[in-house]
This record gives sequence, structure tokens and C-alpha cells, in this order.
Amino acid sequence: MKHFDIDTFKVTNPIKLKEVSTTFDLGESKKEIKNELEEIREKLGKLQDTMYAHGKYGVLVCLQGMDTAGKDSLIREVFKDFNTRGIVVHSFKVPTELELKHDYLWRHYIALPSRGKFSIFNRTHYENVLVTRVHPEYIMSENLPHIESVEDITDEFWEKRFEQINNFEKHIAENGTIIFKFYLNLSKREQRDRLLRRLELKEKNWKFSPGDLKERRLWEKYQECYEDALNRTSKSHAPWFTIPADDKSTARYIVAKIIYDTLKQYDDIQEPELDDDIKANLELYKKQLESE
Repeated sequence: MKHFDIDTFKVTNPIKLKEVSTTFDLGESKKEIKNELEEIREKLGKLQDTMYAHGKYGVLVCLQGMDTAGKDSLIREVFKDFNTRGIVVHSFKVPTELELKHDYLWRHYIALPSRGKFSIFNRTHYENVLVTRVHPEYIMSENLPHIESVEDITDEFWEKRFEQINNFEKHIAENGTIIFKFYLNLSKREQRDRLLRRLELKEKNWKFSPGDLKERRLWEKYQECYEDALNRTSKSHAPWFTIPADDKSTARYIVAKIIYDTLKQYDDIQEPELDDDIKANLELYKKQLESE
């Protein structure tokens, strides 16, 4: 496997998405990459068991990307070896009537991981500065004070929303949530090919929606909004990683490696020690069970 530093993909300075590659050569075949992924996800599963017992940190994994970027399959393949009690996946779609009665971050806040667990956000709170920025009319359903029409949604409105998101992430990071934010960087050509496969393969037809083509026509606007969001909100406590997503196997491995390598840097994550009294009597408890 080709060695790479995970910081290669971290957004630490302003980027231009047009200059960020959607491919990355790991120097191995798909089968070899799959085998490497199996090894690292097994390690992740064991680490998650330790974190569950440790009970001090929660982990939030945020996945964003254009339609067909591979978020669903990445979740399935990267977290396959996790104990189900330690992970919850949240797929955020159009806000419900109840969710719209609260501020836009409420539904994300209540889905945060408890200590010792992982929460995966399949689409995230960033939809509120991505989809709504491309379609500002969606903001009207939030029924916000002082927003009477789309014309009231100014640059200042988006500035404030970015500030709120940064404050939200800083708050949860300071209170024990380890945050990973992955942008699956897909090329427009590869999205076209994946949409065509959805139309050509009967078993994938159900994934296709005519709305996918409507949104595809807004590709450049989405890229502009993603670039702005990445540059405004990649912080040391909540960094963004741009993941080359044209090859799904490569993207999955890179995401798994970033999570594992980062979590291994927390040298305080250890299984709790047994109480001294219990430890001193282990042989006694063993004999009690064996004598039954």
C-alpha cells in the first residue's frame, strides 16, 4: 500500500475545489485495497469497543457530497465490524414539521453521539448552508423572524449561519465529541456515469430520481457553496477532509485510515481498570463458577 499522510487530505488553508483531485492512486489493485480495508475496519471495531468501555469521548462522523458520491456504501463498508450498540447512523432529509418548529441545528444536536458511541451523519447540518444556499426559498419554511421573503436572505444571513455552525462544533468538541468531516469529492463525469448505471441496471433503478438531473444542472453553484463551506468551517477541532471519491474502494480506505490514525493519537483512550477489590478476588470468583 502506498504510504500517505492523512493530513494530505485535510483542509488547513483555503482551497479551490477545481484544483483538488477526485482521484488518488494507492498503488494497489481493488482486491488488495479491499483486503487492507478489512484489516483497518477490524481494528476500528476493536477500538470502538475500547471507547465504549472508556466512556469519555463520543465520535461524530459527517459525510457530505454530491448525489452518487458513495456515502451509503461507504458507511456500510467502513463500519461493518462495529458492535451495533456503539454506532447510530442518521440520514437527514427534508426537515419534518416538528423539526421546523425548532432552530435548524436542533435535530442535529439531539442526534449527537453519547459518550463511548459513534454517530454517523449521512448528510449533515451543512445542508443548511449548501442546499438552502442553492435554493434559498427553502429557508422560508423555517419561519424565521425578520425573514419575510427570499430578498431578506442576505450575505450577512449566511455569515451568521456559518458562525453558528462553528460555535456549535466548538462547543461539542470542548465537551468530548471528536469530529470528523468528510467531503466526498466526486467529478462531474463520474457522477454522470453513476447516474447512467442507475438507469441501465434494473436493481439500481429505484435509486434514480428525475430530481437528480435537476440538481446536476446546478453543479457549479453547488461546487461554489461547498468550497465556501469547507474554507469557512475547517477548524483544528473540527477539520474537513476532501476525499477523492471517483473510486469508491479508495475513498473508503482513506476515510477508515483517517479515523483510525486520528483516534489512535488519543493515548488516554483505554479500557477502565477493575476495582482493586474485584481484581484481588478474581480467582475466588473463578472457583465459585467452576464449582457449580
